[in-house]
Amino acid sequence: MANELLNSLLKEYENKKLMAELDSEKRKDDLYKKFPKLKDIEDELNSFAINTAKNILKNGNQLEEQKELERKVAILKQEKENILKELNIPSDYLKPHYECILCNDTGYITDNNYRTTMCSCLKQKLLDYSFNKSNMSNLDKENFSTFNPNIFSDEVDVAKYRFNISPRKNILNIKDKCIEFVENFDNPNYKNLLFTGNTGLR
Repeated sequence: MANELLNSLLKEYENKKLMAELDSEKRKDDLYKKFPKLKDIEDELNSFAINTAKNILKNGNQLEEQKELERKVAILKQEKENILKELNIPSDYLKPHYECILCNDTGYITDNNYRTTMCSCLKQKLLDYSFNKSNMSNLDKENFSTFNPNIFSDEVDVAKYRFNISPRKNILNIKDKCIEFVENFDNPNYKNLLFTGNTGLR
């Protein structure tokens, strides 16, 4: 069931990513038709990128040639930005507008060490699904802010409670651990919580 849910969500992410990129291409085509100069600049930038790759493969990374290409690319990019500014068009207008800017609607993030971890947005969707399946509908009333430790005894009774601290102190410790878990939910190095007890306890 878990794998089926994850696969279903990843298909949803794939579709969202594709739609964002198709929308970006449409906006780009519409803008280039109105302002052909932007298209010319884009074509030159793409040509420079191809030529740079060819030169590196053919002649190695020759510093002077590389610097000259980088200079030309910088000039073209600045010219493009100036045109967009004159037209009052945001600089990110031509980029895909992904729903999640962290993972670009892939569901996963790759760090500088090329390690891939699940994005917080996908974790949240999995959590939302689990939440909806759990029938927990009173979180607006039953949460940390409405938690009342005074309903727990302040009496220390090892024989009765099998703890050398009071139930109130114990539940406050549990609350602190739960808050700590929530605050570190996106940290892959942080430990999970394990709840145990007899059937029916909550």
